[in-house]
Amino acid sequence: MERLEIFLNEQLLEVDPGTTLHMLRDRFRPSADILIYNGFPQSQDLPLQQGDRVVLIRRGEIPTALELEALMAARHTPGVHQKVKAARVGIAGLGGLGSSVAIALARVGVGTLVLADFDVVEPSNLNRQQYFVEQIGMPKVQAMRENLSRINPYVRVEGHEVVLDRHNVPIIFASSPIIVEAFDKAEMKEMIITTVLEQMPDHTIVAASGLAGYGPNNTIRTERISPRLFIVGDQVSAARPGWGLMAPRVGIAAHHQANLVLRLILGEEKEEKPSPK
Repeated sequence: MERLEIFLNEQLLEVDPGTTLHMLRDRFRPSADILIYNGFPQSQDLPLQQGDRVVLIRRGEIPTALELEALMAARHTPGVHQKVKAARVGIAGLGGLGSSVAIALARVGVGTLVLADFDVVEPSNLNRQQYFVEQIGMPKVQAMRENLSRINPYVRVEGHEVVLDRHNVPIIFASSPIIVEAFDKAEMKEMIITTVLEQMPDHTIVAASGLAGYGPNNTIRTERISPRLFIVGDQVSAARPGWGLMAPRVGIAAHHQANLVLRLILGEEKEEKPSPK
């Protein structure tokens, strides 16, 4: 009798006809207390059919690297996932922008994140930055490393607790062909953009400008300024009394940056060449 082909935790598996959901659990993961059957939690025992997809989970148990990779590859398609896994991305600054970008890229499985920030988590940061009350006083690099490990423990994190300048930027981000600028101060933004464009010819920088307040969503946009420089934001809205940096708009901009990074990794932002006349 022909065997059934199913997917168990996104890995192709052959089983005998008549195999049920609970038989599969008992054979491969008896400790599983959550059974996802074709996308839905299922407590009843059911006979398996050709092409069924089953995910076996034990609450609180961290998947192995292989299991997590298989699950992510299934979401992204294997070709996309391999490119993302091989990527290295630098993030300069771990405030509202940088902390949100780091989490988004960890969730999609970027292989290595190079994080740089000199600051510690302060109470006022919690209005827009991806930290927790119990992390107040921790260096942001350490706190973000901890948070990322809870999301995707297999992302490699290189942390640098340092004030960035034109001398150390080319060293710290030498092996990160895409760099996210995530500073609050205009002079720091100018410094890193200038440094990357002048000293790092093989690198692309994704910067931000104009994020403050609670203006319309769609005024946050992504613009290519030059072949290796992108700027996200409305390029106008600066923080001022009564018009501060707030989680929703900063989050919109951060996810513009993260999505652009993903597009760059996948080769979707190639510069258009002028058509021949």
